[in-house]
Amino acid sequence: MSMTIAEKILARASGRKQVSPGEIVEANVDVTMAHDLTAPLAIEALEGMKVKRVWDPSKVVIVLDHQAPATTLELAKDHIMLRKFVKDNKIQNFYDVDQGICHEIVPEGGFALPGRLVVGADSHSCTYGALGCFATGVGSTDMAAIFATGKLWFRVPESVLFRIDGKMRNRVAPKDLILKIIGDIGVDGATYRAAEFAGDGIKNITVAGRMTMCNMGVEMGAKTAIVPPDRLTREYLRGRARGKYKEVFSDRDAGYVEERTYDVSKLEPQVACPHRVDNVRPARDVQGVEVDQAFLGSCTNGRLEDLVEAVKVMGGKKVAKGVRMIVSPASREVYVDALNAGVIQKLVHAGAIVESPACAACMGCHVGILGPGEVSISSSNRNFKGRQGSPDGKVYLASPATVAASAVKGKITDPRDM
Repeated sequence: MSMTIAEKILARASGRKQVSPGEIVEANVDVTMAHDLTAPLAIEALEGMKVKRVWDPSKVVIVLDHQAPATTLELAKDHIMLRKFVKDNKIQNFYDVDQGICHEIVPEGGFALPGRLVVGADSHSCTYGALGCFATGVGSTDMAAIFATGKLWFRVPESVLFRIDGKMRNRVAPKDLILKIIGDIGVDGATYRAAEFAGDGIKNITVAGRMTMCNMGVEMGAKTAIVPPDRLTREYLRGRARGKYKEVFSDRDAGYVEERTYDVSKLEPQVACPHRVDNVRPARDVQGVEVDQAFLGSCTNGRLEDLVEAVKVMGGKKVAKGVRMIVSPASREVYVDALNAGVIQKLVHAGAIVESPACAACMGCHVGILGPGEVSISSSNRNFKGRQGSPDGKVYLASPATVAASAVKGKITDPRDM
């Protein structure tokens, strides 16, 4: 029986030769991750189950990133509790407040490998599928079950194939592609499906760009998002991979519930308008909307190539008067690389505020909170009402290039016009 890449991974993880969409399987989790907002609840549930130790500390990753460093006394207490939990359970894969965002750290740290089942207590854990693994997010109580047993049940998802053709033009990015897809399919168009991105065009997209696309798979309802591994995957994992891995690919005659084709050579910059991620329009159609804040960062677009692209678009120009440009590299590694490349210096000289590597303005409870009536152009993944602060604020989602161009102009700008 032919299977997709998602089906093959779940079959392997559940000790079966084959699985079919709709079946329920109990799978062994290869790596699991929780952060400072979800781990405390998981630990509380674990204690309620009277389980004193995680099943395998070598397979658990704990990251402090969402409100890091702590912004309130209660959060500081949570961080203290998590550090104690890590110590008591002898968890070596612990990343404190100075290391960055979980969805950058897991791939950087070599935990997300082709063919693996990786589960995180965060909806954007699907990011890791960029490296050819089945990666998905779960709630804190499900995470407690994994902490206790190393297993979790899954319904095998149907798969939808997004065939990517062509090569993107200058200042058009993978973020524009995934926004276009979400705009077409809707926020529930791939609910509990495995979104597979394949085709000759995907070979022209970097691993960082693939992470951007898989990261936002959940914004169209997908259970997981996967890019089949290739040369770029292997190059990224060289020197990073924690252990050996076996690449998995969909069979040629695998069954997909839906197939869509995109020629990215015809793609133009896109913007998701308030307050839905699928409210997508070409950047040219929303040009001129004045912005108060431009946010460059997050697990979607806080990687080195994103910061580099922003600097190129800005071209030595200053951030517009009255605009706050907030930059938060996705990890310490990205931050250091950007420093060494002179990118941070250029952003600072342009007037940007460069924050520590963390989730920052993305979720509206750390730096960069919007006030009533303010408008943000953001490289993050969600623009729900109140997502970045006041429910009376507005968030527009766009690529790093569009964010940078808008920061310089003081209004939403197609980066091709810079």
